[in-house]
Parts: sequence; structure tokens; C-alpha cells
Amino acid sequence: MSIEALHERYKAAGQAHLLKFWPKLSNSERDELTTQLNALDIERVNRIYKKAVSAESDAADPTTQAEPIEPLPKEASDSVSDAAKVAEWRRIGLEAISRGEVGVLLMAGGQGTRLGSSAPKGCYDIGLPSHKPLFQYQAERIARLQIVAEQEFGRPSGSVVIPWYVMTSGPTRRETEAFFVKNSYFGLDSKNVIFFEQGTLPCLTMDGKVLLDSPSHVAVAPDGNGGLYAATRSPLSPTDKSHTVLSDLAARKILYVHAYCVDNCLVRVADPVFLGYSIQKQADCAAKVVPKTFPTESVGVVACRGGKYSVVEYSEISKEQAERRDADTGDLTFRAGNIANHFYTTTYLNKVESFEEELAFHIARKKIPHVNLETGETVKPSKPNGMKLELFVFDVFPYTERFAVLEVERSEEFSPLKNAPGTGSDDPETSRRDLLAQHRRYLEAAGATVKDDVEIEISPLVSYAGEGLECVKGKTFTKSGLVEHVEELDVLA
Repeated sequence: MSIEALHERYKAAGQAHLLKFWPKLSNSERDELTTQLNALDIERVNRIYKKAVSAESDAADPTTQAEPIEPLPKEASDSVSDAAKVAEWRRIGLEAISRGEVGVLLMAGGQGTRLGSSAPKGCYDIGLPSHKPLFQYQAERIARLQIVAEQEFGRPSGSVVIPWYVMTSGPTRRETEAFFVKNSYFGLDSKNVIFFEQGTLPCLTMDGKVLLDSPSHVAVAPDGNGGLYAATRSPLSPTDKSHTVLSDLAARKILYVHAYCVDNCLVRVADPVFLGYSIQKQADCAAKVVPKTFPTESVGVVACRGGKYSVVEYSEISKEQAERRDADTGDLTFRAGNIANHFYTTTYLNKVESFEEELAFHIARKKIPHVNLETGETVKPSKPNGMKLELFVFDVFPYTERFAVLEVERSEEFSPLKNAPGTGSDDPETSRRDLLAQHRRYLEAAGATVKDDVEIEISPLVSYAGEGLECVKGKTFTKSGLVEHVEELDVLA
């Protein structure tokens, strides 16, 4: 597009100020700016801004009738409390894995800034005896699960593949890919690890004007973990526009997808129980949840808003609702704590594009460094001066026709890494503690005794979820250590 046409397009969109410094730019700076402006769908940005502001205004309007918030209907949810059901769901899920029908989407765009690290969060070492980073733990769970599926369904060795789609962000992509290469993809075949990038949106002033962070560059920010859906439609490489995550899923004949966030050290990647439950329920989309620990816990819950499935923030639930309990069980009525752990059919992922324009982005007001349009100098504001727009991964729930929720045990499946070391909650120490406590339970469930203060780390390559440890029955473990092969358990007894 010529610079004249570009200027007319941005003038029509009310964003002509982005070319304010054009006369003073060098040729290379002009190239940088025109490339960015040509690639930017400025009309869509304007639509997103208007819808976000309108949705926020409606939500704050006391005269607007709020949609009723109701608990999940009984038929829409289940839990892992019934061993017979769990065994059946596991069989269904594992069989789908054995047929090559399951893929995994990892949301790994974040940096470990709050942890004191500039590296991608998946590179973080939570202090285990093995010093394995989060990426490695998850890769080894995939590797083990492929073997379990082969063994239980009589498939040839090496024939079962669970492709892993790793969503990075602009700041983390290069370092994430380099980390996988350096570590030989943690034993996985590189052709089955597919990297793709989360999208970005321009940062805006409070009245919707796009900000520049330099005279030749638009200020951008990631579009939230809900950007996952648009990212699955974006080309995987600039040289091959037709190859996307969705096209790759289709080429591999993947029917079901498990999606999760990188920062949960207990995550069961491609969990056959969750997959089997969702498949049996014929769900388009499903969420794995954990029970709230107490009524006022600051966590969003999966519930119904206006008759549609949604994640309702804790601030939107009244004290009376938060404390309400089921008359039969005594459980909290609003208890389904959201942990960003989802199931989708690939049919549903392909369908998201048809209603994506209806989704309202969320506004985050931030201090955004920018260029003063009059002086060209960089401004570092001391208070929020602009907004970043984000979609959340659960924003698609209300558009699901067949939705299901599976409640799992927090101690077995959810220990997020959010805070700096020493914080005391959701930090590296709690992640380490929770993972090693789980490994102790695996050994005890298999019939072993583990002495107090003994810490045994069991590699995911040895056991995915406690299986394969029959040899420890009757043994007492008195020494701490790392177990990379099942035979090494003998040394610790």
C-alpha cells in the first residue's frame, strides 16, 4: 500500500497521528512503520475498543438489569470421587490418545518477571532435586503418556504421538525455541513440537487513540490468553501462509485438544481422565476446576450467567452467594474454581472465528511509556495513562452448546507458580512442596512406607500419575533422592 493510501486509511480510522513523525524518519524507520501499519487491522482495533468500552459501561450502569448468576446445573458437572467412573474415563481418553486423536495446546507466553527472571516462565526451575524446569516436566509427561497408551492398547513402540503446540509471545518466542533446541526437545520428536505466537494489540489512550512507543513504532501488548484462538489461525511461518495450528491439527486428524497454562507444576498434560470424561459427555468445550478452599477465596468460578456458562469473578458474587451451601452435601454452591485447564473438540476450535467478533475484550488500565506527539520525547507516566485490551481464554464459554465441568482434587492437579520466592503462597517453594508431596502419595498408594523428612522425586518418565510403581509394595523408604528409572527406587529403601 502506498504511503498516501496508508495515510488516507488511518485518517479515516481517526488514527492519522501515527504518521506524525513521517517527514523526520529515516528510510529504515519508514520501512519499519509502514510494515507495522500495513499489518495492523486498524478498523478491527477501533471496533474492539468501542465494544470493550461499551461492555464496561453497561456492566457499571446501576440501571442495567444484571444477568442472574446461578450455580452450575448438576448434569453439567461431575467429580473424580467415583473410582469406577474415573477408570472408565481414563480408558476412553487413553484409547483416543492411542488412536492419535489428541493434541495439546500450551499457553506459555509469559515471562517469569514476578519470579525475578526475565526468561520464559516454562524455563523456571522450582528447586526440585532434578532441577528440571517446568517445560521438561510437561514434555516428560507427554513422553510417558505416549508409552502408557501404546502398552495398554497394544500399539507398536513409538507409534503413539501427542503433538504439542506451544504458544509463545513476541518477547518469549526466540528464547523458548532456543531452550527446546538446547535441551533436544526434552526427548520428544521436534516435528511434533510446534511453536506459534500469541497475537498483540496496540496500546491505546483512554479515548482510543493508538500510542507510539517511538516515532517509528506502535506500542503493542499481548492480547491476553484468549488470543489463543486467533493465534491458532495465524500462519506458523512468514513463508508458508497456509500452515496454521488449525491446519496442522486437521492434517494429523486430531479430534480433541487439551489446553493449559505453563505455570502449574501438577498439570496432567493430555489427562486421559479429563479427555475421556469430556468425550463421554460429548462436550464441545469443557473446563477442569478445583473446589474453592473457602467462601471468599479470590478466584473466579465456573457458573451460569444469564443461562450461559461463564467464569464469574469473585468480586461479582455476593457474600450470600459465596457462602451458600448445598443442602445435601454441605459443599459450597459456587465452588468450581477456574484453573484455565480446558478441553476442546477441533470442530469447536474452528468454530470460534464465527463468533469472535461478538466477544468483548477486557480493559486493563496501565502506565504505558509513549512518545509525546508534540515533542517526540519519550514519556514514562507515573499513573495509568492508557489501556491494554485482552481476551480471556474462558470468554468463549457462553458460546458453547455442549459444555461440561470436571472437578478434580487441588492437591493432585493444581499448584500455580505466580509469586516471588519466599512469598508463602503460589511460589517456587509451594510448587516444590506440592509436587514432592504428590510423589510421596504415589509411593504410599502403591503400598510403600516413606519415613518423615524423606523427599523422593519420581521422574514423569517413570510414572505419569502413580502407575507403574507396583514394585515398591511393602518397602520402607529411608533416603531422599531422585528416581529417573524405576530400578533406582531400590537404592532409597
